[in-house]
Amino acid sequence: MASDSDRSAIIAAAKAARENAHAPFSKFRVGAALQTPEGAIIAGCNIENASYGLTMCAERVAIFKAVSEGKRKFTAIAIVVDTDELTPPCGACRQLIWEFCGDVPVTMANLEGRIETMQMSSLLPKAFDARFLDE
Repeated sequence: MASDSDRSAIIAAAKAARENAHAPFSKFRVGAALQTPEGAIIAGCNIENASYGLTMCAERVAIFKAVSEGKRKFTAIAIVVDTDELTPPCGACRQLIWEFCGDVPVTMANLEGRIETMQMSSLLPKAFDARFLDE
């Protein structure tokens, strides 16, 4: 992210997306937002299903939404939850973030204003990606 105002904007978008979360089972509402190099912000929320395996995390919803809208490059992602301890992306989301965003800054925030930013490479060291598929 280029500036504190960029980080504030992406956190605000993730926080707003969190309000749309469909989490009737876990009550764990999450919002995520991606930023493109042009400054566009694409947000998503988690969407649960009674068949738990069909539940989608907010990070994956935001990525799929962005890709479906033709966005392919991202400079940052933010994730907002309502927990005291900041919540990092799950393993599946880490893989997808790496695949579509690379080594971007990942900002984790809560509703109380606590914020921490880490590089994706710290959250997913020795990541698997398309490099390993080349023959």
